[in-house]
Amino acid sequence: MKPTEFSAIPFLELSPWQRLALAVALGALLHFALGLEPVWWMAWLAPAPLLAVALRSRAGAARWTTLVAALAGFAPNLPYLYSVVGVAGAALIVLLLSLLWMAIIMATRRIVLRYPRWWSVFAYPLLWAGADTLMANLLPDGNWNSLAYTQAVFLPALQVSALAGAAGLIFVLSLPASALALLVARGTALRHAWRAAAAAALPVAAALAYGVLRLQAPLEGQQTTFGLAAIDDAIGPQASATYAASIWQRYEQQAEALARQGARFIVLPEKIAMLSPAQAAQQRQRLAALAARLGVWIEAGVGTDDGQHRQNLAWLLAPQGESPPTYQKHFLAPPERDYQPGSDYTLQNVGALRYGVAICKDMHFGVFGRAYGVRGADVMLVPAWDFGADRHLTAAMTALRGVENGYTVVRAAREGLLSVHDPYGRVLAQRDSAPLPGASLLATVQAGPQLATLYTRTGDAFGWLCTAIAAALVVLSRRRPSLAATRAAVAT
Repeated sequence: MKPTEFSAIPFLELSPWQRLALAVALGALLHFALGLEPVWWMAWLAPAPLLAVALRSRAGAARWTTLVAALAGFAPNLPYLYSVVGVAGAALIVLLLSLLWMAIIMATRRIVLRYPRWWSVFAYPLLWAGADTLMANLLPDGNWNSLAYTQAVFLPALQVSALAGAAGLIFVLSLPASALALLVARGTALRHAWRAAAAAALPVAAALAYGVLRLQAPLEGQQTTFGLAAIDDAIGPQASATYAASIWQRYEQQAEALARQGARFIVLPEKIAMLSPAQAAQQRQRLAALAARLGVWIEAGVGTDDGQHRQNLAWLLAPQGESPPTYQKHFLAPPERDYQPGSDYTLQNVGALRYGVAICKDMHFGVFGRAYGVRGADVMLVPAWDFGADRHLTAAMTALRGVENGYTVVRAAREGLLSVHDPYGRVLAQRDSAPLPGASLLATVQAGPQLATLYTRTGDAFGWLCTAIAAALVVLSRRRPSLAATRAAVAT
């Protein structure tokens, strides 16, 4: 494979003001894919104009156009990010994400211009799949901004994650934008341009056909009724006894009402209260007595603070007999960086099904979701606490873990959604949480058994393969071309 320096098509020549206006317009378009409530089909198409402009621009102009466009695309997320990590953290996240977009598009540009062949259509998808895999496995907050989560409502595409995880889904959804950009910006000079179009179209068609067929399979398992309840109001460490009692009493009332309607499992949200170890022991006994009296399983999340260590915990309390061990959250949100992370997994056999326990952010990580898949979980019970604006994003992230590993997901979030998703990512029941007197949801669904998936068996193998190929392409594209190769490319 001989590298060539390819510039047979003239670059766009725009004034700085024209290019700035173009960058802002491209960023506004990109925001439809980068926002907290993205438009799923825009994730397939919105990057194409930006990539095409980069391919038709000189390196310096392409670099700052892409950076400005990405900054404009992410900027509307600043108020949300501020609520999570503060001013400095929000600005840093937007800058780093924008630099990532710039790096990927500039690397794509270099590969395409150096190797003007039909197969260069795969450069952009490979780079994104590789970057997503690295973020998911190396960053403390994972790949929470992944384009894969934009496909939560487009179920045929979502099924790709059962084969290759989030990286596989990103690879597929990046193909149309890559092909459109190549054909628009360089099509007349691209060797065998029709092959580039076919190379992008065939995997997309195959992936969507697989998704449609997979969705035709009937759900098996046993009918199970889940009750979910959430009150947005928190019980902080300085809360008065009267205030705390009113919230716990309301949760008990919700549990009683759901049990009367037939709920077998009742899932309450994350960190209902921040308690001392002694208070936590008393509250656990109280909820255990409630579970025994109602004859239901109750899951509830609390935080504990002994003055030296803080923990984020979930209890799964049995209606009779011994309850499983307390679960401790593995992956901690930015406001919880000083908490102790857990490392154990909690599973409980109830009848013919195997139930797993996780807390909120845990389910944002593919490696964590797969750990429960490997352990044979049929249903995941997930107490959560969201930030309001991200309610649909966080529910989508959790649902994707269910598709990857073939299990049902039951998630009760404060300041978020009460939701139940089947192993295909379909929303079986959903409603918003609410402040006092709170909100509740009753859902009778076909639960389990776990669906076998390729992702559960192979994990991020596809993502790491993309990472390796993308890295090789980046290295090769930086090699200096020979003069003979340059002349041959221009001549053709």
